[in-house]
Amino acid sequence: MDDPNRWRQMARAPKDGSRILVTIRSSEQGPAEVDLAYWSNGDQFGAEGWRASDSSPGRIVEYAEPELKCWMPMPSANLDRTSMPPPWEGDDTKHLDGSGI
Repeated sequence: MDDPNRWRQMARAPKDGSRILVTIRSSEQGPAEVDLAYWSNGDQFGAEGWRASDSSPGRIVEYAEPELKCWMPMPSANLDRTSMPPPWEGDDTKHLDGSGI
């Protein structure tokens, strides 16, 4: 069975509304980081796309496809793990399908 605690290609991320971990690419705003996100089919508050899980009506955080490098399923509860996994820092062209700018 696939290791659930490994980063995967964004092209294969679930678009069913389930929460997943995503690596946000580093940019001029800061280094790469991990966030909890989900796919939204769009509603009266925003368009279809990836949203941060802490979005709320009137305060939606949306991610453009090129901003997201890879994803990972939510890890199971593990009392030994006290923080998010580190962002993916590998070479996109060798390991991921992402279409970064």
